[in-house]
Amino acid sequence: MNFLRGVMGGPSAGPQPSGADTIQKLCDRVASSTLLDDRRDAVRALKSLSKKYRLEVGIQAMEHLIHVLQTDRSDSEIIGYALDTLYNVISNDLEEEEQEENSAKQVDDLGSQFTEIFIKQQENVTLLLTLVEEFDFHVRWPGVKLLTSLLKQQGPQVQQIILVSPMGVSRLMDLLADSREVIRNDGVLLLQQLTKSNAAIQKIVAFENAFERLLDIITEEGNSDGGIVVEDCLLLLQNLLKNNNSNQNFFKEGSYIQRMKPWFEVGDDNCGWSAQKVTNLHLMLQLVRVLVSPTNPPGATSSCQKAMFHCGLLQQLCTILMATGVPADILTETINTVSEVIRGCQTNQDYFASVNAPSNPPRPAIVVLLMSMVNERQPFVLRCAVLYCFQCFLYKNQKGQGEIVSTLLPSTIDATGNSVSAGQLLCGGLFSTDSLSNWCAAVALAHALQENATLKEQLLRVQLATSIGNPPVSLLQQCTNILSQGSKVQTRVGLLMLLCTWLSNCSIAVTHFLHNPANVPFLTGQIAENLGEEEQLVQGLCALLLGISIYYNDNSLENYRKEKLKQLIEKRIGRENFIEKLGFISKHELYSRAAQKPQPSFSSPDHMMFDHEFTKLVKELEGVISKAIYKSSEEDKKEEEVKKTLEQHDNIVTHYKKVIREQDQELEELKQRINTLTLQNEQLQATVTQQVSQIQQHKDQYNLLKVQLGKDTQHHNSHSDTFQMNGIQTEEVSKLKEELEEWKNKHELLQGQLKEKDSVIEKLNSSQLEMGTTEQSSQTSKFGGLEHNNELEKELEMLRSQIQLQSEEISKLQMENQKLQVMNTTVDPMLGDSGATAAASSELKGRLEQEIKELKSEVKGLSEEKESLKQHLDSSSSTVAILQDEKSKLQREVAESKKEQDDLLVLLADQDQKISALKIKLKDLGVPVEDEDDTESGDQGDEDEDGDEEEQD
Repeated sequence: MNFLRGVMGGPSAGPQPSGADTIQKLCDRVASSTLLDDRRDAVRALKSLSKKYRLEVGIQAMEHLIHVLQTDRSDSEIIGYALDTLYNVISNDLEEEEQEENSAKQVDDLGSQFTEIFIKQQENVTLLLTLVEEFDFHVRWPGVKLLTSLLKQQGPQVQQIILVSPMGVSRLMDLLADSREVIRNDGVLLLQQLTKSNAAIQKIVAFENAFERLLDIITEEGNSDGGIVVEDCLLLLQNLLKNNNSNQNFFKEGSYIQRMKPWFEVGDDNCGWSAQKVTNLHLMLQLVRVLVSPTNPPGATSSCQKAMFHCGLLQQLCTILMATGVPADILTETINTVSEVIRGCQTNQDYFASVNAPSNPPRPAIVVLLMSMVNERQPFVLRCAVLYCFQCFLYKNQKGQGEIVSTLLPSTIDATGNSVSAGQLLCGGLFSTDSLSNWCAAVALAHALQENATLKEQLLRVQLATSIGNPPVSLLQQCTNILSQGSKVQTRVGLLMLLCTWLSNCSIAVTHFLHNPANVPFLTGQIAENLGEEEQLVQGLCALLLGISIYYNDNSLENYRKEKLKQLIEKRIGRENFIEKLGFISKHELYSRAAQKPQPSFSSPDHMMFDHEFTKLVKELEGVISKAIYKSSEEDKKEEEVKKTLEQHDNIVTHYKKVIREQDQELEELKQRINTLTLQNEQLQATVTQQVSQIQQHKDQYNLLKVQLGKDTQHHNSHSDTFQMNGIQTEEVSKLKEELEEWKNKHELLQGQLKEKDSVIEKLNSSQLEMGTTEQSSQTSKFGGLEHNNELEKELEMLRSQIQLQSEEISKLQMENQKLQVMNTTVDPMLGDSGATAAASSELKGRLEQEIKELKSEVKGLSEEKESLKQHLDSSSSTVAILQDEKSKLQREVAESKKEQDDLLVLLADQDQKISALKIKLKDLGVPVEDEDDTESGDQGDEDEDGDEEEQD
């Protein structure tokens, strides 16, 4: 202990030892001391010196400290000191003063070198993982910090060691469940370093229930109002989800997207947000964008977009978008987030189109955003975000494109001028004095025309009033007028991109463009001049526009046919020079940047030159135009003939495809009808079976009641000494006699009717015999007599069956009458002894009356129910027969439809053979021909995506 006092600065005689000597002595004490207390004190002293003498402690003490970790695990205090010392040696997180003092020692390299020494033996990292499992705070916390520092210094190597260690990642996941917040929070930081750029570890962490635990921590800390712990959790979630399709799918399938909605709940008063809240909300928005990024697989992005709409997350983001007082950077990131949530998803795009800003009168959110885009006083990043939002709204959204273009057409413009439309804002930005507004408006309008030939033709109808007293000019003409006026480069680039998009794949627009005699000379003049580097981009775009005018030219204008335009290029520009100028576009640095991702991200407004979708168009047309320039007139004619033939065949194929689709739809409808009728038939059969069983039950109950009635009668007869009968049986017998007389009268009446019918039949037979001897030509009357005879025989059979039934009922009533008479004769002698059993007879009388009434009512009810069930059964049987007839008809129709479809398929096969032959001819001629299989597969993919959207909706 005296030695330690000298080391720690206590009073001692003689000269003070140097730092290196002291560290060496402490290391010797750690290595040689047999007492645990001495070793513990020595390690504590090393810890206190490790920050100031980092290099010396690291070089001399690291091996001894690792030995302590291996041998003294029973003492948590010395383990904690050893871990803290190693952390101080390896970590670069020093205070500013210490960094200044040790700047000459290259602090960053020291930490990396010591980490490399420590992990050279993989057992050291495994030992550290074991220590992190200890619950003792003084062991677990410094172990977590040390492992985090190792990952910062040598991340990939330490990740690989942990990955191959048994249950290595699972041990670290337990840190998130620690009740001590310090360890839990540092555990989040450790997992951040562990999951960086390692997909395998990211998957393991995700499947260890990391999403559930992290979202619980964020909720406990107060969502966006939480502290730095929320920020750390969000960074870890980004590590787990970014560029990891498996984890993204797991996040969506686990219904964790729904738990993100409360993050974006904002109040009416959004002033005074703390810096931490802004940071948290920014990271939350970035996390949403990770799930719907355009770089993700389309299917995964689409499913996440649908989930965000159904859980109300998109609606919550639109609320922030339209709220007041939201900080500018949060508003910008929210616009970017909404953009990617709606991009390519028809349901979300339709919802966004219906969102209104809380103004008076309410305005569509799209209009409010476009007002910000064309306002030069708004921040540059905000204007870029609005442009991206507008592009995403129109991406694969023909309905939205039509709505935007319709606001420019003469028939839909608001004549009162009370409201500003999206089209008016775009036109205003297109012709304003701000070049950035010109560029943004031109690109936005180009997206409204993207891959939509119908709207390109409709936009030709737009007329603009340039000044009072002058006639209106078309939008196309006004764009070319501004080009020729020599405006800023950014403005001209934007207008040229708009014109190239407008004219591509639209021959009518090309004709309108060439109809102005000033356009072609302007383009050739721009291309032929030798200008500076800034103007090279404009020259390249002019060459592209002229090439489009040649490639999509339908030769409707005599002065500007394809061949004449090519000759003009050859004379004034030169083909090689033209191709060189055309190549300026794709060689430009800003073109390469724009082609990387859809979001427009520019460091400054001056770099805002190219749009991502336009780079795709250039890539598609550059080679085609180069070939078209070198083609001769004969090749052009052959190509046009082949194109016309292909178009005709395509129309035929399209027609037959349409017919087949319609027949397929009809077949599906018929199948559905058959299935529906089959289900109805099964339901009716089940109902009939149920009713038959109910009828059988009622019959059984009826028979059981009759048996019980007979038993009760016998019981009363056998106990006549106890109960005395009264005169109720005599009244019943008299009633039965009356009913018997009525049935006898009916029987006699029916017999009389039968005799009358027999006499009529005999007369008819005699008349037939007489008529048979005369002539055979009167066959019609004979057949009429036979039919009448058959009818009479049927009526006779019916009467006989009725008589038979009535006779059976009469016999039953006679038997019951006899029984009652016997009962009456047995009861009559007993009636004399009425004095002794008067009370019993009165009681018996009441019971018998009640029981007879109940039995009669039950028999009557059962008979009525039986009749109704019979009627229902008859109606059900008739319904079943009708359904069976309909089913047979539908089956015949299906067979006929299949036969027609087979005929159409044969016709299609013939057409495909002809088309393939023509394509071979085209390829021999050097004409690029699209492979129809690729086109159809793309179309089919689009249809599949549309189908999925409709099902989730």
